[in-house]
Amino acid sequence: MAKFRLVHTSFWDDPTVVEEMTAEDKYFFLYLLTNERTTQIGIYQTSKKQIAFDIGYSIESVGALMQRFTEHHKIIKYNPDTREIAIRNWGKYNLVRGGKPILDCVKSELNKVKDNSLIKYVGENIPNSSIRNVYESYYVTSNDTCGDTPCENEEKREESSNTNASYVTYHDSSTISGQEKEKEEEKEEEKEEQQEKEEQQEQQEKESRRASVVNQDLASIYKFFESNIAPLTPFVGEELDYMVKENAPDLVLEALKISVRKNKATIPFVEGILRNWRRTNIKSLHDLEMHEKRSENTNGIDQGTTTVGNVELGF
Repeated sequence: MAKFRLVHTSFWDDPTVVEEMTAEDKYFFLYLLTNERTTQIGIYQTSKKQIAFDIGYSIESVGALMQRFTEHHKIIKYNPDTREIAIRNWGKYNLVRGGKPILDCVKSELNKVKDNSLIKYVGENIPNSSIRNVYESYYVTSNDTCGDTPCENEEKREESSNTNASYVTYHDSSTISGQEKEKEEEKEEEKEEQQEKEEQQEQQEKESRRASVVNQDLASIYKFFESNIAPLTPFVGEELDYMVKENAPDLVLEALKISVRKNKATIPFVEGILRNWRRTNIKSLHDLEMHEKRSENTNGIDQGTTTVGNVELGF
């Protein structure tokens, strides 16, 4: 997709533009030369519906304009099957200079063209021989000269050899580094993609293992609740799920056990226990055991009991 397209000032001096085109034709032609789907090679994919949307015309009006440009002005060809459009004189102003970057870009974009007849349509009108040769490589074959006499064939081969020799030498040598660079970039991209896939797979495996562990812990918590407190309702199940997300599963189970021992087995009481543990940075059953030992040694309070507000909590 193009970022910008330059329009040569001689566009306005072209006899076809000056003498044959209406104001509507000129507007349409400028659109065909500069819209964001244009390419470096003068062949690109678009549709009548897209053109109509871009320039504010009806699809029928666009169809009439395309027919006029194809049959009357004879400066475009459109393949409705591949939805590719070709501009005959594209190379006259846009493909004047060659060089490795241009040749590499042209070759890359020509590889994407589905209708090769469009390549010939544009290629025959390219003034730069090095670029034209790239186009010809997509449609010129040994059969193209089968009707000529042996003498004419020989002359054409010699002429072709003379005109193409410098280009072939230049093209073969100049594109080697470009091809190698492309291969290196492709390998680097493949390596990055593979690494990204491996990281994603590793993350998925971790999440899967964690989900498996959490599901097992939840099953134990559900079983304890139903065996010691009450039948498990959907609401209670959601509350227990939330507790496990916010706290270590073994702490949730321990809080439930404390609530049963205290004969205060309610969801608010269990949440109060867990909330108090979070405030004192208790994140695991081991942290809780260490906290209880420190409390016994320093305060001499009863094991597993402390009070916050009016709620008696389990340590």
